Amino acid sequence: MNGSDDRRPDGRVPAQLRSVTFQKGFTRYAEGSVLVRFGETVVLCNASVEEKVPPFMRGEGRGWVTAEYSMLPRATHTRSPRESTRGKVGGRTHEIQRLIGRSLRAVIDLEALGERTIQIDCDVLQADGGTRTAAITGSCVALGDALDGLVEQGLLTRSPLLETVAAISVGIVDGRPLLDLNYEEDFGASVDMNFVITESGRFVEVQGTAEEEPFTSQQLDALRDLALGGCRDLALLQKQAKEG
Repeated sequence: MNGSDDRRPDGRVPAQLRSVTFQKGFTRYAEGSVLVRFGETVVLCNASVEEKVPPFMRGEGRGWVTAEYSMLPRATHTRSPRESTRGKVGGRTHEIQRLIGRSLRAVIDLEALGERTIQIDCDVLQADGGTRTAAITGSCVALGDALDGLVEQGLLTRSPLLETVAAISVGIVDGRPLLDLNYEEDFGASVDMNFVITESGRFVEVQGTAEEEPFTSQQLDALRDLALGGCRDLALLQKQAKEG
């Protein structure tokens, strides 16, 4: 597996993440702010604290975590108009926003948060595959920082974050299961999957599609195991970022 024949175009072996970094405190004003890099994919994740909840949750004694996602016009090879200029948010953006929110709510005690909202904003500055997985992984670090700030201010007695959550892409490219696909690999993948996995190894969401031939249960098992290993590595990196 570590032989030269297994090397990918960027030099990685099949089960290797791209270089992943978290730059905390990237913006001045957000309660939690992280610039996350997965290789050449760069996403700014900001967490804002609002002392209110949506109308449908008022009086329930629970908080809420929600997310917005956008891609800057020149985040990709060609310029894409801002969705605000088109007057509506696209279906892909809606899907990713809901996925980020679900992923974070899976690891937070909403009752312990109290009647306040954490608004997550994910802006893709540069896209080279895996923007949604980078957004989820970086947002968890930004969310943790925002919650720690509430504890430091005495507004919470403990952080409601129960554990971390991370996400990673996997796929089959030229017959090989690969971890953390970049754009070139994602474009050529015969199977493309995204896993969202908690620090304790539980699954929040699994998204998978066969672009060509259907995949087998053995291939699915191989992709799952790659994702579990990748998310374990990401959880360690998230912990290091929190302590750093």
